[in-house]
Amino acid sequence: MCEFCAKHGDGGKWYLQAKNYSEDLAADMRRRRATARWLENAEVGLARTADLLDGMFAGLPSPIRAIAASVISSRQKVNHFGQVVPIEDIEQILGMMNSIVRLPCVCRRAMRGRDVDYCIGISMSPNGGLATELVDQSYWGGPDTGGMERLNLDDAVSFVRELDAKGAIHTIWTFQTPFIAAICNCDRTDCLAMRSTVTHGIRTMFKAEYVATIDSERCSGCRQCLGLCQFGALEYSLANRNASVDQGKCFGCGLCRVECRRAAISLVERSSIPRLARKW
Repeated sequence: MCEFCAKHGDGGKWYLQAKNYSEDLAADMRRRRATARWLENAEVGLARTADLLDGMFAGLPSPIRAIAASVISSRQKVNHFGQVVPIEDIEQILGMMNSIVRLPCVCRRAMRGRDVDYCIGISMSPNGGLATELVDQSYWGGPDTGGMERLNLDDAVSFVRELDAKGAIHTIWTFQTPFIAAICNCDRTDCLAMRSTVTHGIRTMFKAEYVATIDSERCSGCRQCLGLCQFGALEYSLANRNASVDQGKCFGCGLCRVECRRAAISLVERSSIPRLARKW
């Protein structure tokens, strides 16, 4: 299991522990101030970070990039860090919550100048969580959205299933770890965290607690799954006429299953494969 499971999971998956969503954590004044600052400055900060990554950082020599990436990743783990979570576990998380709100995606606002309601604020208290408490409601408004929208459990589950079918990668996010306050639905083009992690080698999220595997006997070789993987983990063999998973690259999001009509793709626990158990 990932290091957050070891520190905050009590022997299980850390994001399925109610204590990591607790009102005690949400009430911490240091966390509240840090969250408010992040939300108020996120749009400008993310846009600047994207420019730096694609410009100055990309141009650094490889050894310096590696050192910088390690330092940044360590800081992110303390402050604002994520993990890929397949839809089955996202549904379990939603089932634990007392309040679920749909919010415009800060990344897409910063990267594309558009308000797209792809993020979910979650809370075990009935008031909507820190994101809705600390930022003025007008922040969530915009030309493409009605702002913050409260969802019941059924609507929230339907929403993430719809995004799953469209190819969104589900992630959970901390605000001053280990407090989890948001579910994001990401793609590599618009999500700065994914670009940082996959393109630039700066880890801002863990891989999932799972990894994909393909049953070669069930695989028809249709190749429909290949276009769904945003991590470059799927391969196709002309000789064998079937697909396979490069499990070292797999983030365990489970999206490759969406187009598989023969149910040849499944997720297994990452910890069950010794060579991957510490690959996050």
